[in-house]
Amino acid sequence: MSDTDPVPAPERKRGSGVKMVYDLLRDEILDLKLAPGSMIDEVQLAERFKMSRTPIREALVRLAGEGLVETLPNRSTIVSNIDFLNLNPFFDALVLMYRATTRLAAQKRQPQDLAIIRGFHEDYAEAVKTRDTLAMIATNAAFHAAIAEAGRNPYFTNLFRRLLDDGRRILSLYYKSYEDEFPQRFVEEHAEIIAAIEARDSDRADRLSRIHAEQIVSQIVRLFSRKDPFDMTL
Repeated sequence: MSDTDPVPAPERKRGSGVKMVYDLLRDEILDLKLAPGSMIDEVQLAERFKMSRTPIREALVRLAGEGLVETLPNRSTIVSNIDFLNLNPFFDALVLMYRATTRLAAQKRQPQDLAIIRGFHEDYAEAVKTRDTLAMIATNAAFHAAIAEAGRNPYFTNLFRRLLDDGRRILSLYYKSYEDEFPQRFVEEHAEIIAAIEARDSDRADRLSRIHAEQIVSQIVRLFSRKDPFDMTL
């Protein structure tokens, strides 16, 4: 090729467009930027991402497989609604994994684990201080995932990460329910959990994590017992 020949544009790696659309839409759905029940327009998405509708459709298929979008009989696509009436299995699994991962962390943690956990704890405290809802959700998930990592059971860690991820829409509503009174006590409870893990007190770690998880569930249940849980600013 001579110096005057045009340089070919770099080819997009196969599947990268699908992943980009999937990742962005998934985050927007889980963070409630795309509200439950809202329509998803393939044409608008194709224009937004500047690509054909094929990767858009493939991304939507992946999201449908995770239950985040639904295809209606008329072939239109909407963001899935949250099934408020059947959340008990999710809550049961969430509380159990809070307990199991924290107990294991108290038994198996290493010094470097504590440094990572404390780092996320500080990030969460800062998010509460600045009233940043999305940052609170992200740093809380990172904090508890780091505890799970310290327990060194990859099966528990993977399941817990999925539960925390699946619960992002619920937690978005949950934190918004506090309006201007953000849950400072959770910062204090996180600190107590860290102390129990550091002391290798697995019984105390288990007990604290159970109390922590169950009160979150209780608050969410109270929120969703309203006639319209979405009757707040999203």
